[in-house]
Amino acid sequence: MNAEFFEAIEELEKEKGISREYMYDKIRQAMLAAFRRDNPNCEDNVEIILDESKKRIEMNVNKTVVEDVEDPTHEITLDAAKKIVKRAKLGDIVPIPVETKKFGRIAAQAAKQVIIQGIREAERGIIYEEFTSKEHEILTGIVSHIEPRNGSVSIRISSNSEFTEAMLAANERIRNEVLREGDRIKVYVVEVRNSTRGPQVLISRTHPGLVKRLFELEVPEIFEIKSIAREAGSRTKMAVLSNDPDVDPIGACVGPKGGRVASIVNELGGEKIDIIKYSETPEDYIAAALSPSEVISVTMLEDGKSCRVVVPDNQLSLAIGKEGQNARLAAKLTGYKIDIKSESEA
Repeated sequence: MNAEFFEAIEELEKEKGISREYMYDKIRQAMLAAFRRDNPNCEDNVEIILDESKKRIEMNVNKTVVEDVEDPTHEITLDAAKKIVKRAKLGDIVPIPVETKKFGRIAAQAAKQVIIQGIREAERGIIYEEFTSKEHEILTGIVSHIEPRNGSVSIRISSNSEFTEAMLAANERIRNEVLREGDRIKVYVVEVRNSTRGPQVLISRTHPGLVKRLFELEVPEIFEIKSIAREAGSRTKMAVLSNDPDVDPIGACVGPKGGRVASIVNELGGEKIDIIKYSETPEDYIAAALSPSEVISVTMLEDGKSCRVVVPDNQLSLAIGKEGQNARLAAKLTGYKIDIKSESEA
């Protein structure tokens, strides 16, 4: 049984990645808890030996050899000690073997619970470490359940060989996106928290980081995404800059015949994506951010955080956008408050 026990621990390490030393520590705790249940006064004098080389497990209670026993928990008479160690003498500490088979049913059950809890804690720790390394990355998941009452979606996500269930809240779903059980979807890992119930992976389909990572995965050319403003399910504006003067960042993102951006639009359920070129000059950056509208002039105001933009009369509604969306996203993208006027108004 001892040999099989060590083999089982070794198998657990291979299959689940739980270290043998961790499990040995939990087993020592379990055996000690079981022993203390029937021997509550024994604490510091109990020794548990797990010998891998000899494939044996021993449990001893160390007692001091005395003439007259006053504390039977910690002391033993010389005659009794010599039955265990023939050369024992007064003052020696003698290990008294404990037969673990004599543990009561309740004590054995308590030991079992300690080991099971130890395995669970180790598994949670492994999952937490694995998914923490995936924060701000994209993972592919499978829709396992959709809650009809609040619209939240349970998604089984994986990273390497580890799996966990993550909840995609209703406000993190793309508007009007239809999901069904069994669908494979990409999600953005916003944060990983360690809770009492285990690792909690916070995921999103509306986070601007999802668009950023999708482009970084899709576009092999060297470019930098400077800023993203997004209204998920409707429209995204993205400012890009090339690190190579020979590479057109907008063209790289759009791809041959628009193939790259089309695949991302498809992944996002038809969400429109405006890609503009970033500029260190605020006036040029703001003008580009208001595309597809033409811009006549951009005047920076004294506060340094706002500007006045003049557009052709026939471009005013395009610059503002439906329900103010184009102007709102441009302001969010650039970080400036934008006041748009038509040429005749100006």
